[in-house]
Parts: sequence; structure tokens; C-alpha cells
Amino acid sequence: MKLFADTGNLKEIEPLAAMGILDGVTTNPSLLAKESGDYRQILKQICQTVQGPVSAEVVTTSAADMINEGKSLAKIDDHIVVKVPFTRDGVKACRALSSDGIRVNVTLIFSATQAWLAAKVGASYVSPFVGRLDDIGTTGMNLIREIVDIFDAAEYPTEVLVASVRSPIHIVEAGRMGADVVTCPPAVIEQCFKHPLTDIGLEKFLEDWEKAQATAAR
Repeated sequence: MKLFADTGNLKEIEPLAAMGILDGVTTNPSLLAKESGDYRQILKQICQTVQGPVSAEVVTTSAADMINEGKSLAKIDDHIVVKVPFTRDGVKACRALSSDGIRVNVTLIFSATQAWLAAKVGASYVSPFVGRLDDIGTTGMNLIREIVDIFDAAEYPTEVLVASVRSPIHIVEAGRMGADVVTCPPAVIEQCFKHPLTDIGLEKFLEDWEKAQATAAR
């Protein structure tokens, strides 16, 4: 399962990319609005840093405008994946852009039928939002299981990109269900490094080594 970082902040992306654990990045208008500078230049820098898929979302709503904006975004860098919302116009835009060889990530997916329709028009990725479903009292990960089952049965090439990830538990469940990608805020990725028994174990190993060296030096 591939790991994407859900952020528009280069300072958060660079150390993750340097470790070799990052496969791509997802951004959205809210994330890029937090950054200073030209958003196109920021996206270019992210692409150069990650050297993997970078989702850049349109901010228009009509099919014609999304198609034009998507083509413009795709010219920023070969790694750009155009992100469109799941609406009727978004589906039309996805069909047109994917037919032109532009990779498309259909976002704001909240049902298996939405994911299915996006796959039918050539989406490279669908982004179901599990955390937001949890927020309204449903089990978001059930949606991932449904989408993976449908895509496997139909042999769609569309990748299931699990979004709105709130904890490492979502990551583990996504991997066990066969999701292709999980995109996480850097804070959630940081949680994956932490376990109290790892800290205790390392402390004990170093303590024992220091004791042994002190004894040998007497």
C-alpha cells in the first residue's frame, strides 16, 4: 500500500520524502490556502521533491471550467494528478480529462456507487473520506471494503485512495482491506513511528550496553 502525505507544506513533505517512505502527496484548496506564495510554484516544488503523484484540485464547478483548469494544472509538472469533486460536472470533467491522458483523482467520495461511477469514466484514483463518515456516526472503513470488492470484481484499474485518515488504525485497516493508497496528515504519519515499548526497549538496550562498558573498563 502506498503512502501519500495530505499537506501543501514543503517543510512537512521534505523530511518524509528524505526518509524514502513517501510515494506521493495530496493537496486541496484549503491546504494550499494556508501556504504563502504562488500555489502553482508550490505545487511544482512539491512535485520536484516527491517525484511521485501530486494531486492538485480544481476550484471551479462547471464541467467546462474544470476541464480547462485541469488541463492548466496538468501542465505544471508531469507528476500532477488533477483532482475533481464527485459531482455530475466532475464526472463529465473526469471523462474528458482522462480521455486526454490526464490522470484524475475524484474526491469527496462517500458511497460505493460514487466510486463505481468515477471508475467507469476513467478516474486514476477515487478518494473516499473515511474520517468524515466516522464523524456522522457511520463506520467509514466499511466503505473501503465495499469499493475494494467492487473494483476487484470488475477489475477496474482505478486505485482506492483512502482519505480523511484520522489515526494509524485507519491505515492498518486500509492495508488489510486491500486499499491501494492511504493519504495522511503528517501528524498521523508521525504517530506510526511511536510505541512506548519501542522507547522502553531502546532505553534498556543502551542502559545495559553502558553498564557492560563501564564494567569492562575497570
